[in-house]
Amino acid sequence: MDRRRFFTAAAATTAAASLPLLTAGAAEASLAADAAQEQKLTRLMIDALSRELEDPATAAVVEPHIQDVGFSWHPPVIAVDNIDYIVAYAFGNRAPAGGGDPAKVLYEPGPVNEALADTIAAMRKQKNVPVFAQWEIARFLENKYGMDRVTSIEPVIAADGTITYLSTDGVAAQVVALRGTSGTAGVVGFRDHVKRCVQTTRDRGMTAFAPAGAEMPGDYDLQSGQPWTRRRDLYLLHDMYAQFAVLRQKAIMAAYPHG
Repeated sequence: MDRRRFFTAAAATTAAASLPLLTAGAAEASLAADAAQEQKLTRLMIDALSRELEDPATAAVVEPHIQDVGFSWHPPVIAVDNIDYIVAYAFGNRAPAGGGDPAKVLYEPGPVNEALADTIAAMRKQKNVPVFAQWEIARFLENKYGMDRVTSIEPVIAADGTITYLSTDGVAAQVVALRGTSGTAGVVGFRDHVKRCVQTTRDRGMTAFAPAGAEMPGDYDLQSGQPWTRRRDLYLLHDMYAQFAVLRQKAIMAAYPHG
């Protein structure tokens, strides 16, 4: 099943268990219609690329990647009951409230990361599992919720006080270093970031899904210290760029593993 329909499918499955068969049939029909629309989009994109590139074979190879990166924004999901730990990725932050050199003074976590912490708190009510959270989220989990079993993934601070903030991949690498790859991770991230969060978590060797039914925050912070996280149009371009960068490296390595 395509990633874009996982959340819809999960809801449809729940509804089908409690509503009349007619309603379940309507849900299945809706999913079938979605699949037909997706197949239509695939055909249109391949046709357009084939004409533009004058190379149908290459168009057939490239099109699935363009469709996945540009048109699919939901990750695979799993029930909260089936996760063994939570991995949470921050989204943006704000400039230090007290001023100072931003290279040596930690940014403020900001409201988006508080919303991500709220999502985790709701999940922990369903299943009490350990949390590995990027520091912006961990601060709220500790200070707002007094939550136990939270491991904060901190930025790297050099001897001279210079702060290096971790990338999404850097956070995933730290989680693996701290606990390994056993079990199933429930990944929490901003709505437009969470698909890539799951992909990155998996690329680091973890079994990872987004938690089914969890409401991921999706409101952008106009005061974010990262310009690309202030507006949705800018962020989607940023995220597609990041997805394509990873895809590029994987494709090159697959084609020429020895260089």
